[in-house]
Order: sequence, then C-alpha cells, then structure tokens
Amino acid sequence: MVLQSAQKQQIIAKFQTHEKDTGSTKVQIALLTERINYLTEHFKMHKKDFHSRRGLLKIVNKRRKLLEYLKQRDYPTYKELIQQLNIRK
Repeated sequence: MVLQSAQKQQIIAKFQTHEKDTGSTKVQIALLTERINYLTEHFKMHKKDFHSRRGLLKIVNKRRKLLEYLKQRDYPTYKELIQQLNIRK
C-alpha cells in the first residue's frame, strides 16, 4: 500500500526544515519508516507474501543508506531523528 496523501502530508509537515521541503533526508527517512511499519504489520497477517517481503528489504536498505549519510553529515540531527522515529540504534 502506498501512503495516503493526508498521512504523507502530515509526515512531511512534521519533519520538513522549511515550507517547501519535501525531499530532504529527514523527510525521506520518515516516509520510509512509515512504509516499513505498515509492511511489518502486513506480514503479521500475510506470512507467505514473499514478493512484498522483497520490497520491504529494499526499503529497509534504502533507509539504512540514508541514515548512514545523515550520520556522516549531521550527527546531532541523526540522533534527534532516530529518537523521534523510535529506531533502535
């Protein structure tokens, strides 16, 4: 499932750095985290959905790369973001 437009706008509004910011690293990580959370719940009901599981692995890997980038560029923002999103690191 793709995020609903209203949900996506709420997430963007929460993590954006300025009014027109829709693609910064923080926003991308927050959106990917929301999709990961949704898919995790999906797999609790649909254990044999291996095609979506592959997509989940791609999303997790992309988020991991973005988090590593943010960690190297702006460590305080990285720490703040992982606390806001409740990501274990």
